[in-house]
Amino acid sequence: MIIMITEDLYKLFLQHPHISTDTRKIAAGSLFFALKGDKFDANTFAKQALEAGAAYVILDNPAYRLNKRYILVDDVLTALQGLARYHRRQLNIPVIGLTGTNGKTTTKELISSVLLQHFKTQATQGNLNNHIGVPLTILTIDSSHEIAVIEMGANHQKEIEFLCSIAQPTQGLITNVGKAHLEGFGGVEGVKKGKGELYDFLKKSERLERGVAFVNSNDTVLLEMEQARGLKNVVFYGAGDEQNLITGKIVENSPLLTLQWTNNQASKTSTVKTQLTGAYNLDNILAAICIGVYFGLTDDEINKGVEGYQPKNNRSQIVKTQTNTLICDYYNANPSSMFVAIENIGKLDAKRKVLILGDMFEMGDEAAAEHTSVIKKAMGTPVDERIFIGKDFSEAGKAMDYRLSTMDTFYPTAEDAINALKANPIKNSTILIKGSRGMALERLVELF
Repeated sequence: MIIMITEDLYKLFLQHPHISTDTRKIAAGSLFFALKGDKFDANTFAKQALEAGAAYVILDNPAYRLNKRYILVDDVLTALQGLARYHRRQLNIPVIGLTGTNGKTTTKELISSVLLQHFKTQATQGNLNNHIGVPLTILTIDSSHEIAVIEMGANHQKEIEFLCSIAQPTQGLITNVGKAHLEGFGGVEGVKKGKGELYDFLKKSERLERGVAFVNSNDTVLLEMEQARGLKNVVFYGAGDEQNLITGKIVENSPLLTLQWTNNQASKTSTVKTQLTGAYNLDNILAAICIGVYFGLTDDEINKGVEGYQPKNNRSQIVKTQTNTLICDYYNANPSSMFVAIENIGKLDAKRKVLILGDMFEMGDEAAAEHTSVIKKAMGTPVDERIFIGKDFSEAGKAMDYRLSTMDTFYPTAEDAINALKANPIKNSTILIKGSRGMALERLVELF
């Protein structure tokens, strides 16, 4: 029984530079990594993967090894991560690492759209930002690529540190630090420490004349975090501070954003129309513009990249129906993203505005307090109707019943809400639909 080591596996990867992990999506001539999950063991699909066109199978159960095309390793996931880490060391290109509580994927897509105007760019696909997705993304980078943007997600401390050890970013960006995955991080300070692991990595990289951090100068938490680490290579962006590389502001939000931004190095101002809604996206757009300026793109290239990005996957998407305008933002939710989304609809110029909010998951012991906080935020926002969906919102609503108005309606389940909305449809309104992915609020869209 021969167990392959990383260097030998890498030689095999150079001959077969495509990775497959799903037998339903086997690329011909690829390496199939037989990963394990909570409910499956892909070792059992090894033979099937070869029959589907894989060149070799990487597995860790010798019982399924039939011949030399079955490559045995100690642990398949560790082998995949080690292969990606080894491959990253062979690449001599800028790699931008990206994390944060809110806006990671939107910011990553904006950065990628901007950089693609000038560079052959590789970026994380979708939200493949975990201990499997990051290695898979790194392994798609080849010698033709000039720059990469790697999104890194986490719900526990030490995860960003681990993902940095694989992606080894030369530059990095934390979008923000807020209230998400509180259960796993152990509270807001835990989130701060966990996201700050990206700054920690960049600090270590400064001696290699790398380790550049892009920091939002309007975010006091991020400023505190970078100052506490004494980061030397910091590029600032934001609203109003002329010491920033770029500054910008919203000049129209109805509901799509138009921005005016200034390259302070060149003392030149541009206006860009976006396909994004939500004032909270200002920071995400400015981050992408800042990175474009840093890497030498022209204003026209940057504006083209920003204008060309169209949101998808139910992240701040605008959907116009026969009678309503929907802001579909139900890919995920936490208290921080709820607050800014609620604030945004309050500022919109619309005749009739409706909030439909679904439960936030992974709040742990803070669930009751955080759902109550969101209800209070919604109550203080100028809208015409508020609908709350889910067990946590309903329980929080009962606990504060004396404060509620006739504008507030609570439904314990999405099914209850659907039945009620079918009986009393909403018309001629701008409607924010936001909740955690597990609430599956996309089921409401067809009702409007």
